[in-house]
Amino acid sequence: MDLGKYSLGIGDRFAHQGKPQLAAIKKAKAKGLNITPVWNKSYREHQIINSKPHDTRREADSSVKSLEWTDPYFVDADHIGIKSVDYFIDSSDFFTIDVADFIGKEVNNRSIKDFVKKCKNCTGEITLPYTGEKVNVTEEKISATSKKFLYAIEEAGKIYRHIEEKKGKDNFVVEISMDETDNPQTPSELLIILAAISFENIPIATIAPKFSGRFNKGVDYVGNVLEFGKEFEADIAVIKFAVKEFRLPENLKLSVHSGSDKFSIYPPISKALKKYNAGVHLKTAGTTWLEELIGLALSENSGLEIAKKIYQVAYNRFDELCVPYKTVIDINVKQLPSPNEVNSWEGWKYASTLRHDQQNENYNSNFRQLLHIAYKVAAELGNEFIDSLMKNEDIITQNVVENLYDRHIKKIFF
Repeated sequence: MDLGKYSLGIGDRFAHQGKPQLAAIKKAKAKGLNITPVWNKSYREHQIINSKPHDTRREADSSVKSLEWTDPYFVDADHIGIKSVDYFIDSSDFFTIDVADFIGKEVNNRSIKDFVKKCKNCTGEITLPYTGEKVNVTEEKISATSKKFLYAIEEAGKIYRHIEEKKGKDNFVVEISMDETDNPQTPSELLIILAAISFENIPIATIAPKFSGRFNKGVDYVGNVLEFGKEFEADIAVIKFAVKEFRLPENLKLSVHSGSDKFSIYPPISKALKKYNAGVHLKTAGTTWLEELIGLALSENSGLEIAKKIYQVAYNRFDELCVPYKTVIDINVKQLPSPNEVNSWEGWKYASTLRHDQQNENYNSNFRQLLHIAYKVAAELGNEFIDSLMKNEDIITQNVVENLYDRHIKKIFF
């Protein structure tokens, strides 16, 4: 199955914005840019909202039919492991295999020795294509890297073969994710990881490595942008080399789990894609739900009251809501407005405080991060929230299209 050169993860918490998301991608297509839409949702998100994978599939299929989309599209079982994969088998044709929990787990010495032996051709000084960077791969480096990552790749192989047994070969796309770890992978480590993936016979379409810096939910990148740019280019070069050396799929590309809105690193990503004619899979999932909140606030009717209610409950349940996301948020509680203050706001004030416009003096990244993880509160409102989405569909649609097209697609791909 062909994911295409460019693809976009467009998760949607409440499965109501598929059409405007696809409209943004169709807008790009009208300008000559082909992007494959991938609706993604994780097991954690389904559990929090009490939705099912077939809800995501239904949304994707309905949006495609309604907008007469004839190009490929996918539904991603996001961040799955062996315990959760069967939940998605029937509804998904893209599987993000998350191996982060298995990195560093002990693997037996025989497996390490066998892997080092297989990698004999990998040793020596390797000159990477594009960048000309030289990577010195020694047996000691292979051994050390395999101790850290081999168990995780073997686990990915088990999960891949389980999916293949259920769905049949070549009927789905595979991504391997190792971004939710403490330290970024070096070029030599990524090279050895790709060798291990090849030896496991996993035909991956995308790989999500860990980059330096923080990728907090819903807000901009925190870190050295110049260093990120160098890492991104090095990873593109490593993939180019590995595809040829290890007979990996020709269309293998990087996946960036942005947590959405990493605007400061979009320029170096865009530059590298053009410079090396490379592809990318970019996940932008979380901000669609925030555009729904912004639309409710701007409605200046009962939608604004719902938006205020969601913030008040989230503020009072701060610790509970933060637990699942503690490694990917950084909220300064002292800089959160009180619920009483927010209750006094007009809709434009709420919207401008939430919307990710760093030039706007009202923008508050702490407010935005808290609401980003507060979708559980909206889910608990049930029909009250969903009915308000439908009542204010026009303004929300406009927000979703503008957010995805202007803030993401244009900045990355044009």
